[in-house]
Amino acid sequence: ELLGASEAMQDIFYKIQKVAPTDANILILGENGTGKELIARAIHQCSLRAQKPFVKVDVGALTESLFESELFGHRKGAFTDAREDRRGRFEEAGSGTLFLDEIGNIPLHLQAKLLSVLQNRQVTRLGSNEAIPVDIRLVCATNCPLSELANEAHFRKDLVYRINTVEITVPPLRQRGSDISLLARHFIRTYCAKYLKPVLDLDASGEEKLRAYPFPGNVRELQYAIERAVIMADGPVLSARDLLFSPIEAAQVPAGTDDTHLGNLEKNTILRVIEKHNGNISKAARDLGITRTALYRRLNKYDL
Repeated sequence: ELLGASEAMQDIFYKIQKVAPTDANILILGENGTGKELIARAIHQCSLRAQKPFVKVDVGALTESLFESELFGHRKGAFTDAREDRRGRFEEAGSGTLFLDEIGNIPLHLQAKLLSVLQNRQVTRLGSNEAIPVDIRLVCATNCPLSELANEAHFRKDLVYRINTVEITVPPLRQRGSDISLLARHFIRTYCAKYLKPVLDLDASGEEKLRAYPFPGNVRELQYAIERAVIMADGPVLSARDLLFSPIEAAQVPAGTDDTHLGNLEKNTILRVIEKHNGNISKAARDLGITRTALYRRLNKYDL
């Protein structure tokens, strides 16, 4: 479910309403975990093709040997393991929407083959000479910035123009303000229902901790943090101490975070070190090079 009350998300909802009824090719840009696939599905569901297939392909995960077979299909005997005729994803998405995720990872020489199909609206299965017409709406997504896609050393500019009639840029979670609490409460309800628990509340300390954290893993990281908190919760309320963030992401605070104020930097450093030590104040204080008393003073100072 696509949720958001922030101005940035309202702009995205407006764009979806405008472009969905058309057949314009859409390029969705955004960091990992921001919900690009949800936006692609929302475009499909609001389109005139909503009753037809929505087919997702993670093209960044396809090996070069599988790329053509997976996207364009193959005839029996086209290669060693081709034991029967098989439709590719372009044909499977016929009359519907084809969503190509992580399109920025396609090697240059395979981009030319994709471009040819998009220009001619025809696919030729491996092992065949027959051109098969395809009728699809194309939605692509990438975590690469548009400036990187425009670098012809990595990506064909003519392909960028072909896939990018309209672009939608998804903001990182740290730039979505009140959406963090909105999403947190949505995930609390979701996981309380899943794990058969009464709906938990999120107190002020929990909200403050969520607002202060930069979420390098974006909505996906928030979702997993809330799921863990719901599973481990003993009482009716989730507070700051119940919210533990993944050490996988904690080491990757994104460049461009607005925490230039020394107080915010200190606060976020304290939060990350406490998470690192699973809430153990003694170990966190030792790691920070201060006494337990000094650390408690700072926790009180920042209402943590």
